[in-house]
Amino acid sequence: MSASNRREFLRAGLTGFGSLSLPGLLRSRAMAATPASERTAIILVWLRGGCSHLDTYDPKPDSPAEYRSPYAPISTSVPGMRLTELLPMQAKRAHRFALLRSLTHTGGGHPAGSLQVLSGDPDPIDKLKPVRPDFMTVAHYLRGGNASGLPNYVGVNPVVRYDSFTIAGPGYLSANYSPFVIGGDPNSPQFRVQNVGITDPQVIARIRDRSGLREQLDTFRRELDRSGIASTMDQFESQAIDLMTSPAAARAFDLTLEDSKIRDRYGRNQWGQQLLMARRLVEAGVEIVTTTLDGPLCGRVQNWDDHAVNHHIFDALKYRAPFFDQGVSALIDDIYDRGLDRKVMVVVTGEFGRTPRISRVASSGAGVASAAAGTEQPGRDHWPQAGSMIWFGGGIKTGQVIGATDARGEQVVERRMSPHDFLATIYAHLGIDYKRVTVPDLTGRPNLIVDHGEAFPELTRSAT
Repeated sequence: MSASNRREFLRAGLTGFGSLSLPGLLRSRAMAATPASERTAIILVWLRGGCSHLDTYDPKPDSPAEYRSPYAPISTSVPGMRLTELLPMQAKRAHRFALLRSLTHTGGGHPAGSLQVLSGDPDPIDKLKPVRPDFMTVAHYLRGGNASGLPNYVGVNPVVRYDSFTIAGPGYLSANYSPFVIGGDPNSPQFRVQNVGITDPQVIARIRDRSGLREQLDTFRRELDRSGIASTMDQFESQAIDLMTSPAAARAFDLTLEDSKIRDRYGRNQWGQQLLMARRLVEAGVEIVTTTLDGPLCGRVQNWDDHAVNHHIFDALKYRAPFFDQGVSALIDDIYDRGLDRKVMVVVTGEFGRTPRISRVASSGAGVASAAAGTEQPGRDHWPQAGSMIWFGGGIKTGQVIGATDARGEQVVERRMSPHDFLATIYAHLGIDYKRVTVPDLTGRPNLIVDHGEAFPELTRSAT
């Protein structure tokens, strides 16, 4: 660790893990009651901006020209299920995932759509930040920690913001339940998770000295404390220090320990290595992992928001599809080939689909997948009425299509999945009784984690 990094770390102290309060996170570990062999995990792969369902998972080749994708439908390993030619690797693995084509809600803006899907907030109006906690925070709050010695909720390029809007977070729950954040590009040779696996003896000594000083200053507080909270917090702070200096934690975050062939299989790019990191973390014992696929691999505006002013949608999809297809396909294989498919459920989705009718307006600027400013190009706009997602792992029946849209992909006509159905399905996998469990708001009033909605039986663990 360089001198400047060491100084920065010591200034940050024991809570220098972004938004995460480590003692708070580790406090929740004491709440864990489920045996390790029975605990389950979730990986959310988030397509920030909203993926076009028509050009990927729900092709409509017979729709009129002003709706029709230029990408041909292709057969998959599941008879009758078709994807577009942009996803040939996933098509070969269709027997290993369930395809849902019927997500629908009323959040037409990115913030509102994201808050509806991730937290169940019914408000169709965009908010600057969430009121309700997202399902990741709720699951972390309710399930507590685990015995792995790692944080139980990790965001690898986490789901947090859309421009100036916060689209996910603890809402009225404590910020202590925010994720442990991994930023940067895991594909970079210089990539390193900060403040984990510290080996410099001088830095370790200073961390422990700082903790000891705090203990001396807290003597009077301990004498007044009759509930045991202070001594318990000392224990959690000690565990936080252990995480900082743990070789095992450092190994879990170290992609260089992976076989180079496995890294190649995911793709030597940011998305592929983010997905590989997610797999490593759930295999090591982390139970809630989110990863956002955005940034330069998306094209000029670095997300999936393929308005014509942002991107030539068909150039953008063609540009990003190989990275997306390869990384997700590798994750599908690993979940099953490494025996994680009963424990770990993976959901790949964004906040909504895109308008079936293609728009044509002037580009706002040149760049990857966008013509020069003023050049008319095709795009698709926000469409919360219908969207697609894939699910795999979790002990579910795979090789199935759930739900359907009409001939143009405009409206859901079969097995509508609301945001609350989506949340209920995830909670069911995590063993959380979504019909009865509540979390307290800022006034202490209990709130049901799912106001209405049912877990989809097609996406819940089978008995065998």
